[in-house]
Amino acid sequence: MHEIRWNPLVKKWIIVAAHRATRPWRPDEKSREFTCPFCPGAPELKNLDEWDVVVLPNKYPALIPEPQPVEKEEMNILDKKEARGVTEVIVETPEHEGDLCTLTLDHAKRVVETYRNEVDKLAKERFIEYVAVFRNKGKEIGVSLTHPHSQIYALPFIPPRIMAEINAIEEYKKIHGSCMICDIVKYEIESKKRIIYSNEEFIALIPYYAMWPFEIHVYPIKHVKTIRDLNDHQLTSLADVLRVVTATYNSLLERDAPYIMAFHDHPVKGNYEYHFHVEFYQPYRDKEKLKYAAGIEWGFWVFTYDGVPEQRAVELREACRKAVKTLNNVLGGCM
Repeated sequence: MHEIRWNPLVKKWIIVAAHRATRPWRPDEKSREFTCPFCPGAPELKNLDEWDVVVLPNKYPALIPEPQPVEKEEMNILDKKEARGVTEVIVETPEHEGDLCTLTLDHAKRVVETYRNEVDKLAKERFIEYVAVFRNKGKEIGVSLTHPHSQIYALPFIPPRIMAEINAIEEYKKIHGSCMICDIVKYEIESKKRIIYSNEEFIALIPYYAMWPFEIHVYPIKHVKTIRDLNDHQLTSLADVLRVVTATYNSLLERDAPYIMAFHDHPVKGNYEYHFHVEFYQPYRDKEKLKYAAGIEWGFWVFTYDGVPEQRAVELREACRKAVKTLNNVLGGCM
């Protein structure tokens, strides 16, 4: 079954993909029988001789380009439509273990460049409204394979989180005549309270309005509407800051750290007020304790922040200083 169902209570679409329940779940990677589908020589990659970054179709797609027609419910508000879209996996390196911070700067740039190129390609599909680029890492996040990879979901609708940001940014522009995120970036640079790292083009900070204890946002310093507008120099700078953020998490937790990385981009159709950025969600509140989203978060969408963002920023800055010492070709500095 591939279909998209409408939730009339909160006015958002839910993807229904029954076959994904059968996908492999955390196989024993030390077993002799285990074959990583993302390592060189795997069936999915048998036609490739040499590669450093490769795009593969998702074997268990939530969305497909040619879904079967759906049967409508008799009750009108229980709406549904075909789950038409594209889901891809970006295999970031032939190496089975690692992260963005274990790649060279040039290699990490090719990963980011692949993100941009895929967004640009998928934007041309008439049925796509939004291209979501994200990276899940760690068993705490629910990742089934450790081989470094990212994912892309090309959606036939604009995600509600992005639509909420668009509405807020457009309302701010009407009132103040400027971009909300540009103004936040300017203030954060001047105040220096929450910035963790910066280079010529990007800043990484723990936001004033953080929901997760060690949440980090990466903002372009100059106004950028979409990843498709990033030039070669900006791609390099983005790769640099992503390497530093992921290395900072490893330094903070003193181990291979889990996280979610989500690229918040302008929809591929339409023309909205927007400012491209990247958000990282870190599930730990200290080295040993997870931050669980519980009743108030799941049931009411109200996050309770464990700590104070400005104090967490101090911890992240110290972790950043240690992290950059482990990286080559760092383009900026920790605050």
